[in-house]
Amino acid sequence: MNQPDLSILQLVLNASLVVQLVMVLLVVVSVASWAAIFRKLFALKRLNALNDDFEKDFWSGTSLNDLFAAAAQNAKLAGPMERIFASGMREYQKLRERRVSDASALLDGARRAMRASYQRELDTVETNLSFLASVGSVSPYVGLFGTVWGIMHAFTGLASLQTVTLATVAPGIAEALVATAIGLFAAIPAVVAYNRFARDIDRVAIKLETFIEEFSNILQRNLGAHSASGH
Repeated sequence: MNQPDLSILQLVLNASLVVQLVMVLLVVVSVASWAAIFRKLFALKRLNALNDDFEKDFWSGTSLNDLFAAAAQNAKLAGPMERIFASGMREYQKLRERRVSDASALLDGARRAMRASYQRELDTVETNLSFLASVGSVSPYVGLFGTVWGIMHAFTGLASLQTVTLATVAPGIAEALVATAIGLFAAIPAVVAYNRFARDIDRVAIKLETFIEEFSNILQRNLGAHSASGH
């Protein structure tokens, strides 16, 4: 008696149309999630490098006006920290040009501008995260649906047989289980990547918030120095 071919390729080719469609969908989702993972990996690496470079320049003793001029010139290639700095400085200078002399109004304006910029930057950094979360949570269920459908299909095919042995049952169930395997293959990397990126983005967010506080303190000291020299 010939043994049924239970290689993965044969199982996929012999599966019912619905199970095959589920498998194709899961493979497409898996490829898309890997593409999103690599994009996010390189984007975060570049973002951290840009933030570190700007932070070095910021604390190197360069004047705020020189940094602002460089940030304005470098707007398209700037990192999140540099853009937050630029939005704070822009608002600060606008208010000074309007002859706003109240220190707290100047500081509040700069902080509000930086907070708005910070929120925009965070939204940009978090793109594709929800996609990875969805892939991680939904893929196993889609795979399970394929498995349940495949097993139902296998058992309805066996109903017409007089004698049912393990050899007749095994191929149908094995075909169905491949769908769950592909579902898990799509889900596991997405979940691992999502957790890692969420942690990395939290670190970026803390770093940016710390910078906003430090820059606000510098502006406050500058305002204190101006008001002291004005009197």
